[in-house]
Amino acid sequence: MMTPQEMAQLHALCFETPRPWSAQEFADLQDMPGVIYEGTTTGFILGRVAGPEAELLTIAVTPTTRGVGLGRQLVQSYHAQAKAAGAIESFLEVAADNTPAISLYAGSGYIQAGKRPRYYRAQDGQTIDAFVFSCNLTT
Repeated sequence: MMTPQEMAQLHALCFETPRPWSAQEFADLQDMPGVIYEGTTTGFILGRVAGPEAELLTIAVTPTTRGVGLGRQLVQSYHAQAKAAGAIESFLEVAADNTPAISLYAGSGYIQAGKRPRYYRAQDGQTIDAFVFSCNLTT
């Protein structure tokens, strides 16, 4: 597993909105029960399982390795681990303007289940809606 510092560095390469997570936030998550992690220094996925539900918390793939299927592999691994832990459905939130991520999630079986208006705040102060997606893990 990558260190919290390595995860924070990679996350910072990948995100401005929502803001990149700190090493402390990754360390805190790694200590939580039900956490799912998969990845290498070029990409990782992090989620958690609580009962029959899983939540995909974040996925980060280095800009230089995007477009070669690593994101899809990470989502598939996350789904397998979530199912093995007893989850039957996965949820996530994604910025409404993050077209590549939305495409990845739609191609991985997620459907839009809702919207959170003005959920994210960009560095310039503008707000961005979040789409809530869900995926049935039993099919």
